[in-house]
Amino acid sequence: MTVSRRGLLVSAAGAAAWPAIQGHAASPQVLRIGMTAADLPTTHGIPNNGGEGYRFLGYPAYDSIVNWDFTHTDKLADIAPGLFTAWRIDEANPLRWICDVRQGVKFHDGSDFTADAVIFNFGRIFDEKAPQYDAPAAPIVRATVSMIDKYEKADDKTIVITTKYPFSFLPYLLTRILIVSPAQWQATGRNWSAFAKNPSGTGPFKITKVVLGQYAEMSRNESYWDKARIPKLDKMIVYPMPEATTRVAALRSGQVDWIEVPPPDSIPSLKAAGLQISLWPYPHTYPYVLNCTDGSPFKDPRVRQAINYAVDRAGLCDLLNGTAKPADGLYPADNPVFGTPQNRYNHDPEKAKALLKDAGYGPDKPLKAKIMISTSGSGQMVPIPMNEFMQQNFKAVGMDIDFDVVEWGTMLVAVRADPKSPPSHNDDGINISLSYTDPSSMFRYYAKDSYSPVNYNWGHWDNQAATDLLEKAQSSFDKTEQDKLLAEAHAMVVDGAPWLFIVHDLNPRAMSKKVTGFKPAQSWYQDFTQISMA
Repeated sequence: MTVSRRGLLVSAAGAAAWPAIQGHAASPQVLRIGMTAADLPTTHGIPNNGGEGYRFLGYPAYDSIVNWDFTHTDKLADIAPGLFTAWRIDEANPLRWICDVRQGVKFHDGSDFTADAVIFNFGRIFDEKAPQYDAPAAPIVRATVSMIDKYEKADDKTIVITTKYPFSFLPYLLTRILIVSPAQWQATGRNWSAFAKNPSGTGPFKITKVVLGQYAEMSRNESYWDKARIPKLDKMIVYPMPEATTRVAALRSGQVDWIEVPPPDSIPSLKAAGLQISLWPYPHTYPYVLNCTDGSPFKDPRVRQAINYAVDRAGLCDLLNGTAKPADGLYPADNPVFGTPQNRYNHDPEKAKALLKDAGYGPDKPLKAKIMISTSGSGQMVPIPMNEFMQQNFKAVGMDIDFDVVEWGTMLVAVRADPKSPPSHNDDGINISLSYTDPSSMFRYYAKDSYSPVNYNWGHWDNQAATDLLEKAQSSFDKTEQDKLLAEAHAMVVDGAPWLFIVHDLNPRAMSKKVTGFKPAQSWYQDFTQISMA
């Protein structure tokens, strides 16, 4: 493998590389952003392209029934009322949630937001017989909110949601359900592709122009219901720019004001040029999700532990110029639910070799495996050079690791598929950035109930004791008890090593000195309403 420098050559032509930008000269209150996505995320209220899709074309333009609270930047972002003003469990039935619907809100098209609109949006995701069911997009949400069993309108001010099992963390996952206008869907021919060209939500920004594959333009929603979050910007424009050097060239030349994930080696010169660099922790883990099924070498826990001991995480963080920190598990070691695992995966090649020897591998029989990696993508940092670095670590302990290099969208489909199905390419692992935004994250990734394609346990790791602890945690409504159970489960996860835990990203982005008012949240998503251009 070699690191592609194609983007550096292309971007030398300036605006010629991105003709869409030529018509978007800098204006007083217009923010132009270069994303890492290879294509424009979908604009119809169920964004693809992972966290970046929701960050730029999800939460700015749409409200969820439960929103994220970005105001407390010193800790992980928590939840706040959205189009539900309150929610509570039915004391007589722990499966039943009673939710109060916000009144007096208008969609961007002028139609009223109502309880019926909530039912319409749930039908888009969960009801395969509904005319609005969105077969291509629904799995993006349903894979996360897989525990919802039923939903109904009790009255004009109340929605009742019933889960399949007691699930105390449900409000966190309701953030994934963005609400779109049923009236606009009707007006655009009852077709989600047509709706995406002229969409309507209730969010602080309105999507006012979509040029497929090139850019989306959003304008301030002057009538937004939360007056404290009416944007200061007039417009925000987002462009897909998967090549890192192209993003840097666009920022240096003034074609954009903000870029995601500048290459680590560009950061000193960007600072020297007077550009701003933002680094801030967020709930991000960069792993290999390992295939634990029959036929994969990672079915053996000794092999999974060996690959964890093989990686020089400190050296990798040096390569990344301090834009990441080593990962000891899904959670950082200072997290309250990290627990007390027996294994702490420092760089220990000799221990890795010993574990491989116990598993039947050695100089005459090197371990061979293939890992799916992407060229770019949301939270993927700089995957090609990172994997090249680790490939040498693996080789040093007797692991012959090959790479299946795919586009980000291909990987997002694969991680929601069965590991033995065609989208998974018969690979032994997937190098996909994942989050721990809410207390149910471990259940999604590690519980037996969460095997893909139902949820995100792609590797089909099978640990009944961990599953039992996770089920008890989400059945409890006592936070102290939840944390105790989650810590015990996380220790099992670290020792069982269903993932290679690599690093936690520090969310690097670079921006013009004109960008003011940005306060990075500890979240995959951000609040653009308080930003202005000096």
